Amino acid sequence: MTPSPVVNVFIRQLTGIRFIAAAWVLLYHLQGPLNTLGLLAIPILPDVMRVGRLGVDLFFALSGFILTHTYLTRLGPRLSGRKTIDFWWLRLARVYPVHLVMLVIAGVAVFAQAKISGTELDRDWLNPLDFGKNLLLVQEWGPSPQRGWNFVAWTLSMEWLAYLLFPLLILLIWVFYRRVSTTFLVIAWVVVLIPVIIYGLNTSDPYYTDNWGSTYRILCEFTAGAITYLIVRRFLPEAAADPKPNIEKLASALAVVLPLLVITGSVVLGNLPAAQPPAVDLGPDAEALPPYFHLLLVPFLVAWIGALALSRRGLARTLSTRTMVLGGFISYSLYMTHLVWFGLWRAGMDAVGIDGGALYAIGTLGLVAGALAIAWLMWRFVEEPAREWMRALAGARRTPTEEAGEQLAVRAHGGDSAEPIIVPGNEDGPGAVR
Repeated sequence: MTPSPVVNVFIRQLTGIRFIAAAWVLLYHLQGPLNTLGLLAIPILPDVMRVGRLGVDLFFALSGFILTHTYLTRLGPRLSGRKTIDFWWLRLARVYPVHLVMLVIAGVAVFAQAKISGTELDRDWLNPLDFGKNLLLVQEWGPSPQRGWNFVAWTLSMEWLAYLLFPLLILLIWVFYRRVSTTFLVIAWVVVLIPVIIYGLNTSDPYYTDNWGSTYRILCEFTAGAITYLIVRRFLPEAAADPKPNIEKLASALAVVLPLLVITGSVVLGNLPAAQPPAVDLGPDAEALPPYFHLLLVPFLVAWIGALALSRRGLARTLSTRTMVLGGFISYSLYMTHLVWFGLWRAGMDAVGIDGGALYAIGTLGLVAGALAIAWLMWRFVEEPAREWMRALAGARRTPTEEAGEQLAVRAHGGDSAEPIIVPGNEDGPGAVR
């Protein structure tokens, strides 16, 4: 098989997925306030929110898909020291500036929260060693990781591991791309997800982080995302923008069916006695523990990425609107900032004695609006300027071509038009957001 021009027609809907994934994680952390407001009495909602941490797994797989799309022909044929270093630098440009800012803010927020609430400063991770691990993005490495500072940055630690290994992984992916059948790719897709399924059947830790759990998740899901891209490419005509009509029709149907299966699975797990972890009092504002076995839903999420990449209507078109694309752009900043913001919000609400009623409802609306506003500000004034500066240092285009076109459209027009914008090339891809 001869390498063909990279097809970019699926970038918009996959950017929209990033917002879905980040919003799912945000809702997972909102369980406490929503429960206080009585909203978790709505059927299905609490079960879907309890497994909201699967938004991270969706990000892991999407990262593998997008980076393979971007770098298959650039890194795949052979190992190159210069290209590898450039790749690592561009990935740091994508994730590190916001991480560094939030690492400092998280430390300051801990002191501020203790002062506002009048409690003692008692954090076992508030020490130079853990700070150094976070700076180096190795805090989640190992069988028993100790999270601290900006807790959500554990996913960056795992992503960084995947980035370090990617120049080697892409050599194997290149062989798959050139030499194996579609049937073999499907079998390989199943095989790489088996460790996640096996690990997800244990009932020792509902968060699935112990005993190398985070490492299983990133390596298997990232690789499955990469293979998903190869499978998608088999169904895209070499020089055409769209798959064959029958393939597109099936993909559009699966793009709806697969998330419905995830929702159904979350309801089943939420009501299955064997899937319930031990009862733990985490406080009124804390999220409920996720059910055991929720990693069994991961294959549906990975397959959903492929279905949406091959779809041009329905849900794919909805995810391609400018509102969803803008949400995708700010999704990384939303993920990285929301938990610190939530902590400060809780401390503020406790300080003024608001724990229910109309004022609490108004405060919760302010919590969500504030999270989105902070994310936009972080994206607009930290994430993008810092990334452009770091890219320029490496001699790369300051803004990846694809993203520049999308951002220009979003900023200039707003609205929800789903008119496709097809532009060539992309030096960095839409990015792996956690």
